[in-house]
Formats: sequence, structure tokens, C-alpha cells
Amino acid sequence: MNDHERYKKAVALQYDQEKASAPIVTAKGRGYIAEEILKRAKDANIPIQEDKSLVEILSQLNINDRIPEELYHVVAEVFAFIYKVDRAQKNK
Repeated sequence: MNDHERYKKAVALQYDQEKASAPIVTAKGRGYIAEEILKRAKDANIPIQEDKSLVEILSQLNINDRIPEELYHVVAEVFAFIYKVDRAQKNK
């Protein structure tokens, strides 16, 4: 395993229908930065979806980039999962 494969990667997305037509990348990183992104998400009770393939693709985008149209479907599934988890937590 090389160093590139060993480091954890993370990408944070945000979607605000009123501000953008597609989700945007708000943070990304690997190693320590990825761990910090995940820690802050957990601290803020933001659901985390792990998908190595998706993270690999999204990590090629720049901060504030909108996701490409080809990823709309898969990212919509991630957001649907997050909304479902968020609703379930609120109903506890």
C-alpha cells in the first residue's frame, strides 16, 4: 500500500437551492485535514456517508466548485440518505 492509498480522504458538500443550482464542494482534504472535516461534521451532528469512489471523484474538484451534472444522481442519493438520517434523529 502506498502513501496515497493509506491516507483517508474527505469531501464536504453543501446544497442550498436558493443559492446554487447544484451542490458545491465546501471542504476537502486527506490525512489530518480529512480527519478534521469528519470530526467537525460529527461535532455538528452532520450525517456522514462513506463512499470511496465518490470521494475520489469529488476530491478532484476545487473548493466552491459545483458538482458536475454527471454526478447529480449519485449525490442526490447521498443527500436523500442524509435527510432520512436527520429526520430519524429528530424523531427520537
